[in-house]
This record gives sequence, structure tokens and C-alpha cells, in this order.
Amino acid sequence: MKTLIEIHALQNFAPSNLNRDDTGAPKDALFGGTRRARVSSQCLKRAVREHFREENEGWVASRTKRLVDELVKGVSPAVRNRKGFSEEQLVKAVEAAVASLGEKKKVKVDKERKTDVLLFLGPKEIEALMQATTASYDDLLKKTPPAEVVERLNAAIDGEDKSRLSLDVALFGRMLAVMPAKNQDAACQVAHAISTHSVEREFDFYTAVDDLKPDDTAGADMMGTVEFNSACFYRYAVVDWEKLVENLQGDTELAAKGLRRFIEGFVVAEPTGKQNTFAAHNPPELVALSVRRNTAPRSLANAFETAIVVRKGESLTRRSAEELIRKGKALQAAFGGEGETSVLNLTGASLDGFGSEVSSLKDLLDEGLSSLQG
Repeated sequence: MKTLIEIHALQNFAPSNLNRDDTGAPKDALFGGTRRARVSSQCLKRAVREHFREENEGWVASRTKRLVDELVKGVSPAVRNRKGFSEEQLVKAVEAAVASLGEKKKVKVDKERKTDVLLFLGPKEIEALMQATTASYDDLLKKTPPAEVVERLNAAIDGEDKSRLSLDVALFGRMLAVMPAKNQDAACQVAHAISTHSVEREFDFYTAVDDLKPDDTAGADMMGTVEFNSACFYRYAVVDWEKLVENLQGDTELAAKGLRRFIEGFVVAEPTGKQNTFAAHNPPELVALSVRRNTAPRSLANAFETAIVVRKGESLTRRSAEELIRKGKALQAAFGGEGETSVLNLTGASLDGFGSEVSSLKDLLDEGLSSLQG
């Protein structure tokens, strides 16, 4: 039986530039024929991963080109205490270890000790590489490390055996071009957040004055512009419960604990772009958490295919909530499916049978996980 956990959120941000494109402007997209504000899924997942890090370092993998330096720092004291040890030899051995990683194509290490590709590895995998490097230290100083050493080093990174996978890799997956067998299918999908209404970019013209310049000197010493917008975003994510448990080797306790933290992070973690400039710390006004069985994922983004337009004095977030609820009920009536929905609703919109209302984020998490286990 397939079980999906879906999260729908409406979050109205004050003027901000949460996620920039290559020109420094807020990201956007065309949807339903009009320009919408957008926050990329990668940006949202990054915020959730940082939320994980606050809870447990072991839950979060590192995406890095600096694996050599990390292994050099963590190599066993047994190596450093050897007679005739030199830091230069250690670096050479570690570089050889990292250069042994990969299948048909091997990882390359440059003069700055950086790899040619970003490697996405969990803490337990990095620790296993440290141990394998220590165990094979003498062989790694040879011109060509033996085949069994290369095999041991590559086995430190999880392929079929997922016992070392970090929670964020189990959720979001990974792609390692040089090691396709180590790729991981994600248990979670996160949509790009889009505004429920049309947006126009705005510009903030700023100036700065030199505090130490003479009093009789006029004019600004620096000036420029910052682009921003303000938008009510619809956000959506879905987790395949069985896939998450499979990725974590059947550990349902860890999967449930990680799922709870993921949902909490999805609700409260914010992108950090330009927050020192705008301080747009605006929690979601509506969060719906659905546990659905034997059915396909169901985004409610098309509730906003026609951009929301509000009259003077009308709440944009409330109107967005009304359209989301209407679309959710219409899709349920048309396509059916088993499931329960809990809703944290601060908008004042009537749920009208869309789900059961809760009064806090804690209650939302408790009811959602209770529905999952029931």
C-alpha cells in the first residue's frame, strides 16, 4: 500500500528578495499566463537541510569539493604517530584515496586539493572513508594502489547497502556522475513556490554617505538599486513514506522522527536571501497536511492558474486560502482516494469539509503522524 504525506502551505512574505537569479533579481516564472514570484525548490530544500543541522549533525550530508582537506583533518592518530610521518605524505595518500573514487570515470584532484566534481556524502560515509584511508595508508603511497584498496575505498560510500545514508540524502536523493551506482532516488519531491497572484518587480534606490568626509562636501559616496517583490506563495511537497523507510533500511523510528522534522522545517525554515536587508520573517498563514493512501500525488497549484485579484480592503492570503480549499475539495470529489487532512488555518477562511482544523503546529504534526501510523 502506497502512503503519501503531502504538505500545502500559503505564506505571504513582506517586501523581500528571498531567492535571486543570476542578475540579482528575485526569481520569477510565467504561470497561467501571468508573471509570478518564485522560490526554487533547491532553495527551499537548502533551508530545510539547515533546519536539520540544528537538530542533528548526523542527519545532514555535505556537498563539497574539499573532501581531501576533510579526510586529512580526520585521519587516525595512529597514522600521525608513525615514525617518519610527514604531513606531505599524508596529503599524498589522501589525494590518492580520493582519486580512487569513481567507476569508469575517476574523481580528479587539482593543485588546490579540490575535486573536479561536487561530492554529496553523509557523515558516516566520510568517516568510513577516513577509516579506509587509514587502513590502506601504505598502499596509497604506492604509484598505483592495489585493486582491493580501490574497492575498499569505493565500498565506503553507500550503494545497495544504505546503512550510512544521512536523512537528507534519503529524503532528497543524490546524483553522483562519477559513481552512478551510488546515486539515490529521493523519497521527497518539493515544488518551486509560486505566488498566487501576478507580481511586478520593484526597485529600492539606496545611497551611502562617508561618515568621515568633511562637512562642506555634499553628495553620496555610493549608490545603487536592489530589486524586490512582495508575494503570497503557494508551497507544496510530497513524501513517499514507503520509499523513505526503504532508503533508511526499514528503520521506521528514524523515518518517523525525520519526517516530523522535515514537515516542521518545511513550515518554519525560511530562505536567507537578502534577509539582512528586508527581514521578511513571515510564517505561513495556512498549512494543510494530508496523509493519503493508494493514490497519486496531488498538487493544488492549479487553484491559482487564474491569478488572484483582490479588491480594496480584501485579504490576499484569505482569498488564496479560499481558492486552495475549493480546488482541494473539487479534486477529491473527482478523483477520490483514502486519506486524512489536518489544517492549521490563520486566514479566517472556512474549511468547509476540506480537513480537520488544529490550533498549533505541534497539533498538526501530532495528528499527521498519528494518521500515518493509524
